Amino acid sequence: MNFLLSIAFVLCWSSGFIGAKLGAGSAPAVTILMWRFLPLAVVLIGVAIASRASWRGLSVRDAARQAVIGVLSQSGYLLTVYYAIQLGVSSGTTALIDGVQPLVTGALAGPLLCQYVSRKQWLGLCLGMSGVAVVTAADAAAGTGAAWWAYLIPFVGMLALVAATFVESRSRARVAPTVSMTIHCATSALIFTALAVGAGAATPPAELSFWTAITWLVALSTFGGYGLYWLILRRSGVTKVNTLMFLMAPVTAVWGALMFGEPFGPQTTLGLAVGLAAVLVVHRGDSTSTRPAPAN
Repeated sequence: MNFLLSIAFVLCWSSGFIGAKLGAGSAPAVTILMWRFLPLAVVLIGVAIASRASWRGLSVRDAARQAVIGVLSQSGYLLTVYYAIQLGVSSGTTALIDGVQPLVTGALAGPLLCQYVSRKQWLGLCLGMSGVAVVTAADAAAGTGAAWWAYLIPFVGMLALVAATFVESRSRARVAPTVSMTIHCATSALIFTALAVGAGAATPPAELSFWTAITWLVALSTFGGYGLYWLILRRSGVTKVNTLMFLMAPVTAVWGALMFGEPFGPQTTLGLAVGLAAVLVVHRGDSTSTRPAPAN
């Protein structure tokens, strides 16, 4: 079951970058995100009202913590991903930059979670950053039309996801996945609706490609990607989730090359290989740790 969940998670999370690319040509990022989360939040709230049992025992503090996690892991993370792709950054490069999240999480595990961080883990972080630099340079040289500063935007989203992971990991409360997803999506719906209305971009286009992208993102990326992310985090811990995150970049890069003709040359292959080597180094370093991870 863990193996099947892992495969499904990698495919569903990678689909989010592809879905963002699908909708990029039909509407602004805030419009796509508003209509991705608003109907979903309404449905989830309706389900929550009908099944109150799973909400029993949820304190105001736990609900507020889940709202913060939703702001970081969905609102902040997704807005930067969509904006970067709309600016011309390829889906594969965006995925690789966001894929540094496990390395950063591992590096910060010492001061924030009181875990031992070995020299090999720090070496893995440096390798991962080198892989990102190689792929980013290849993407920029391919003439995608993105400004140099556009490549910095996914780093902001990656840091937001790192923060969300630590907030969740430090929590002792056991919140049902359906409850946490409802709070996350409702919070994101409020934020993206406010941004879209404020920008005058709340009206959805009538194009079929827009609604195809919305359906894709809700079914695969939200229910599949985020649902499996928190499920695997609870079942197997931060390390397992971090390992799977490293597979997003190569899967997305190949997917984007086949579906959109995005650049995938020798330099991109080298950068992805360096990134995968980084996760091997981090895992060997993690195996030497003498302190167990705190309970999630």
